[in-house]
Amino acid sequence: MRAVVQRVTRASVETDGRTVGEIGTGLMVLLGVTHDDTIETADRLAAKIWTLRIMDEEKSAADLGAGILVVSQFTLYGDARKGRRPSWTAAAPGPVAEPIYDHFCQALRDLGATVAEGVFGADMAITLTNDGPTTLLLEM
Repeated sequence: MRAVVQRVTRASVETDGRTVGEIGTGLMVLLGVTHDDTIETADRLAAKIWTLRIMDEEKSAADLGAGILVVSQFTLYGDARKGRRPSWTAAAPGPVAEPIYDHFCQALRDLGATVAEGVFGADMAITLTNDGPTTLLLEM
């Protein structure tokens, strides 16, 4: 499982011309799922992100009650080492990835996070203001 985590002052995601998720100050998470990811992997990553001390004054989103916007992003597993056309074979297919994505979002909620989401598998437009800028790549 891979996640690009960005500290933001605001973030939103649109699909079909309507806003489907938005947060103020908090974390924007682009989440990629691969073939061997499990519910346990999702639980560990959710806990890591919720308690990651990357907010102002070395606080976590949990400390501040900051929102988290999660968007599925299979392209995080794109492999462009050969040629000019990326391969997506390392990304789990939708029927495998979607339940893990859903569990990850629920795991964050169970930890106390206010979670906004994109639409799994949809064409989405993301708008955000990166704060810092602070961007991390996490892998479990």
